[in-house]
Amino acid sequence: MRITVDQDICIGAGQCALTAPRVFTQDDDGFGTVLPGREDGAGDPLLREAARACPVGAIEVAGG
Repeated sequence: MRITVDQDICIGAGQCALTAPRVFTQDDDGFGTVLPGREDGAGDPLLREAARACPVGAIEVAGG
């Protein structure tokens, strides 16, 4: 599985970091980003819910 956050779309709502804090965080500018080493989701049960919670659809979960 591969997780990406499209920085061109992200508006910094923070829903990803609130929903799946073991996978996502917000960078210094407030935009969502995947935590280092967590690009595969590591089986986090809230990963797909975090992707659905993104109000602009900036999170892509591929595979798995």
